[in-house]
Amino acid sequence: MSSTPEEKLRKIEKERPWIMRTYAGHTTAKASNELYRRNLGKGQTGLSVAFDLPTQTGYDSDHALSEGEVGKVGVPICHIEDMETLFDQITIEKMNTSMTINATAAWLLSLYIAIAERRGINTSELQGTTQNDILKEYLSRGTYVFPPKPSMRLTSDMISYTSERIPSWNPINICSYHLQEAGATPVQEIAFTIANAVAVLDTVRKNGEISEDRFPQVVERISFFVNAGIRFVEEMCKMRAFTEIWDELTHERYDVKDERYRRFRYGVQVNSLGLTAHQPENNVARIILEMLAVTLSKNSRARAIQLPAWNEALGLPRPWDQQWSLRFQQILAYETDLLEYKDIFDGSSVIEDKVRILKEAAWKEIKKIQAIGGALEAIEYMKTALVASHAERVRAIESGEIKIIGINCFTETEASPLTESVEDAIQKVDIAAVKDQIERLGSFKSKRNKNNVERALIKLMEAAKSGSNIMPSSIECAHAGVTTGEWTDTLRSVFGEYRAPTGTSIRLQGDTEDIRKIRDEVREITDRLGRPIKILIGKPGLDGHSNGAEQIAVRARDIGMEVLYEGIRLTPDQIVSIVEQENVDLIGLSILSGSHDRLIPKLLNLLKQKKLGDIPVIVGGIIPEDDAKTLLESGIKKVYTPKDHSLNSIMRDFISIIRKTKLN
Repeated sequence: MSSTPEEKLRKIEKERPWIMRTYAGHTTAKASNELYRRNLGKGQTGLSVAFDLPTQTGYDSDHALSEGEVGKVGVPICHIEDMETLFDQITIEKMNTSMTINATAAWLLSLYIAIAERRGINTSELQGTTQNDILKEYLSRGTYVFPPKPSMRLTSDMISYTSERIPSWNPINICSYHLQEAGATPVQEIAFTIANAVAVLDTVRKNGEISEDRFPQVVERISFFVNAGIRFVEEMCKMRAFTEIWDELTHERYDVKDERYRRFRYGVQVNSLGLTAHQPENNVARIILEMLAVTLSKNSRARAIQLPAWNEALGLPRPWDQQWSLRFQQILAYETDLLEYKDIFDGSSVIEDKVRILKEAAWKEIKKIQAIGGALEAIEYMKTALVASHAERVRAIESGEIKIIGINCFTETEASPLTESVEDAIQKVDIAAVKDQIERLGSFKSKRNKNNVERALIKLMEAAKSGSNIMPSSIECAHAGVTTGEWTDTLRSVFGEYRAPTGTSIRLQGDTEDIRKIRDEVREITDRLGRPIKILIGKPGLDGHSNGAEQIAVRARDIGMEVLYEGIRLTPDQIVSIVEQENVDLIGLSILSGSHDRLIPKLLNLLKQKKLGDIPVIVGGIIPEDDAKTLLESGIKKVYTPKDHSLNSIMRDFISIIRKTKLN
């Protein structure tokens, strides 16, 4: 008996419902390759590559700013041999590869194309995605390098190049994920992301490399990477709103007539912001519920899913933890009947009303951004809005308006067998592997043809200056043996660098009895000092996740302290230089990349050398318990981790520390 069309569709969806990935990469290209091949053997159907911070921000592993960062949050890729090692024994012509890379996206894609050419692969057959979403880096994640306009030009160059030569590649994955991590409401997540997409498409169309008749195919290759939080109904409605708004926008603004080209194609990683270090086993339930929000509604179902590990708030997950997250997807796809029905929410008045409300509010916000001049001109407005909404979320958690199990309610708990030894529940980077990476980089540089490198870099600079597409000269650089740092430095010399706005100048609206009492304590110390309390908030290293530092700065200002905060990516020397110039009462350092083990001791030594060792230093970030003990023994006054969720408690600690060091 022949199958009906519906039965055939269900069979296809059952066999391969979506691309299953875990976001992975660490230590070295060799170690990451071994991890990828293990995960593929367990049933993973695509790769999602995490690069370390030096690679993301355009530095080689041996650069001074790379100290403590190599291999910490992803894999270091300095040159073509690193990329060859990363994909050793992996058939990239059959693989769907996602690369989370932005400022240096053109370079990493060039390396990927170059290894395909070395293998004799027809590069037009490559499939995958480069995130390549630079605007959200200025707003949330911080791995930008160049100013917005030349950065957008690089994005446009990649889109034009892949559209012509790699038609199955998604050259940009416009990413709302980090906007929610930075505090975006569903309306802001929709509006800022759509405004970002408009800026990208308008730039591509203006550059004139793509003819009008081919522009709909460019629109088709725009993909998105979104976040799914714990408010199940709202998050599901957000995705339906996203889908409808994108369809309307591409039809009306870009005259895309074929509805296939107007599909909102998105992948998702569910929310990490809501994962807790308290009772971390509860994160499993959170992850699964958030996964359901982007899979249950068939008309707006994610095409690719990657899930965080239950212990992400504690540190770098182990392969077993990643496997567990992969199994959640497989159980949903292969054991349940989720894929066997049409959209089960069609016709629901509750869902329709919520989608309508979200769409109306999002369109209003999109129009506000367009009135400013578009997303490129509205970076400061959007950044300030994100900091403000995140501050409101923190206030609501502190007041109990937002309930989080294990944080502000149901805090009593039995000891978890999963965290009997926290240090065994996370993975650490071997310092010997970092040394080996740097040595191999030196060896690679010494054996390459220097004349070929110089010629390739000259062509790259000429392309950057002339405005011609950056991709051909970048691919030539990859083959010639140019390194990540050399490629980026060449473009820095043409485009310059950039520091994004911090968004911390906002004034908080909320006021509680607790905050009023803290302000009184600050005033009492201010009167005794004869001047305002002054604190420095610093982000040493390449870690661009600034949400925590921003919220500390906002709250400290709100209670009456003078705050020095210059944003991300400062060296220990720069931080100490600021301390020398200012009469600082306390130094607060924020590091989430794991580089605290190298950067904090260096900074403390610099303070002692400058005779500033009596200034109290506190540290916050993803810091394992053993590392926290070591830091405290070295002279750090307090260490804060995700378990320390109350900003008011942290402010009281600041006051206590300053009182002891300045007034006793």
